[in-house]
Amino acid sequence: MQDLSVFDHLGGQLRRLCDVVGMDPSTPVELLSELLGEHGRRSMQEPPAWPSDVADDHTPVEFSIAYNESEPPALRILAEAFGSTPGVRANALATYEFLRRQSERHGLATSRLEAIRDLFEADDPQGDFVLWLSLVFRTGRAPEFKVYFNPELRGPAGAADVVRRALDRLGLGPAYERMLSQAIRPAELGRRDRLTFFALDLHDGPQARVKLYISHHDARAEDVARAAAVVPGVDPELVAAFCAEAGRAERFSGRPLVGSYTITQGADRPNGYSVYVPIRSYVTDDREARERVLPLLERYRFDPALLDEAIAAVTSRPLDGDAGLIAHVSLRLGPPRPGMTVYLSSEAYRGASLVH
Repeated sequence: MQDLSVFDHLGGQLRRLCDVVGMDPSTPVELLSELLGEHGRRSMQEPPAWPSDVADDHTPVEFSIAYNESEPPALRILAEAFGSTPGVRANALATYEFLRRQSERHGLATSRLEAIRDLFEADDPQGDFVLWLSLVFRTGRAPEFKVYFNPELRGPAGAADVVRRALDRLGLGPAYERMLSQAIRPAELGRRDRLTFFALDLHDGPQARVKLYISHHDARAEDVARAAAVVPGVDPELVAAFCAEAGRAERFSGRPLVGSYTITQGADRPNGYSVYVPIRSYVTDDREARERVLPLLERYRFDPALLDEAIAAVTSRPLDGDAGLIAHVSLRLGPPRPGMTVYLSSEAYRGASLVH
């Protein structure tokens, strides 16, 4: 068997996914190589250098295909950069260094990032990460960048204050107060409802977003529908139906349902909502996950054949052998780009043991 490197494996998957969505792979693959750095040269026969929480098998990269109502599908990468000696703080510093280089090359807008960076720093951060990032590729356009902060870096109890202060600095405080009044189940903030991610677009366009993600542990579909109803124009019944059809659980007691609120600059309330169903926790195998996702794509008038092409680009394993390849499926409602997203695990370290 050929001794592939981590970059060989992930880069091959990325090239094939670029072919699926009809885009030139050169820039995506180059960015992936820079992101992985020296760790991309590690042999696939070695266990992962750090137990990244980006994916279940600790691969520091997850792919996704975003279907959009008004434009072609986008290819996205969620990733964690590693420091030379990986660790929670070292990885965050490596991510900042990667962004510094890309800011010079791609003209990233970092003023909002710098305005709140100190709020998401700690000498001894809690949790599995401080900072992740997302790369978004659209046909014929420059890559887009987004960062994900961990609001719980000082513990779940402090997350609400961190988020409130960050949004106040960005001039978005009123939107937050409206959100919390309806999104959180009574007395559950920091317990079953947790502020999981604070995301920020690194561009200055009119659709530049802040996204706040709330994980709803042990929730029912109607709990998430109630949270979605805070956003004008979002139909909570669509949210509940999507959760029920994708997850088919009366209560989501495995991995939690996640909702995210989109707030664009200058808005005094959220203007978009997404719900993420961790479908891998509620199926027997990926064959069943695929069979649930396909009719949802058809319902929202997206090409179901693209999913099979994307799956084939990532893996050749039988889908009925295990669950986890199709990790999440999400529904996006409201501006700027309503649609669906299917998240595909690389499974680079599937079955590997960990050392760190």
